[in-house]
Amino acid sequence: MFWVLFLLLAWAGLLFACTRLLQAAAEPADPAPGTAVRHHHDELSLYEAAYLAGGPERVAELTLLSMQRQRRLLLAYTGWATVVDPVGRDPHECSVLGAFGPDGQEPVTSVRAVAARDPAVRALADRLGEAGLALREGAQQEIDAGIRAVRQATVLVLAMAAAALCVPDPETTTTMILCWFALPLILALGCLAIARVEGHAQSGWASPAGRRLLVELGRERGVRGSLTAVALRGLRAVTDPELRAALTYGRRGRIPRQRGH
Repeated sequence: MFWVLFLLLAWAGLLFACTRLLQAAAEPADPAPGTAVRHHHDELSLYEAAYLAGGPERVAELTLLSMQRQRRLLLAYTGWATVVDPVGRDPHECSVLGAFGPDGQEPVTSVRAVAARDPAVRALADRLGEAGLALREGAQQEIDAGIRAVRQATVLVLAMAAAALCVPDPETTTTMILCWFALPLILALGCLAIARVEGHAQSGWASPAGRRLLVELGRERGVRGSLTAVALRGLRAVTDPELRAALTYGRRGRIPRQRGH
């Protein structure tokens, strides 16, 4: 029965990893004491929705597209942006305009990167975090670390099963040993499957309360091509091919060569 020690080691490693993953996944769902979580009837602004659904870059993209639709900014399919109205109407527009040089023209990739790092976005993230709608900093990294731990524990279970089969035991059949090790293996694979499903359901920026508000907003106003749809689903919701080309230019690995529009 020496193989039982291998089984115990497999269970110990797996339970430790699963506990770590569950703690990391459960923490974002529990708002901090004193946090006033907003409910489904509290409407998100477009900037808030963009951050919760796609993070700082989504906020910058939404601002660029909003200003373009108001004809206060021109976005060319060649990947360059041109200022038409140099007066920002909110902190996010000011951050976009502040990314331009004196000639009022810059690559969209540069403007987006500068605007995404602006203090206005950091302040937005802090407000959403205080409201219990955004994940705290480092929460997603802890979840990812928990998933990696479960994967490593799965490998440990398989290794311990192989080691147990190598130990001669006339009182125990190979089938019985495999059945015992199948239990922790099923648990490990089940945890990984649930983590994968939950990972697809979340944005990486929104807490469970924030995701509920995003779903509610999408049902009410998520019409394809609208700014709300862009905030929720990103650039794939942009229906104009030239606008989509302008906003995705830098993501295709090319650098704009000229400022002609």
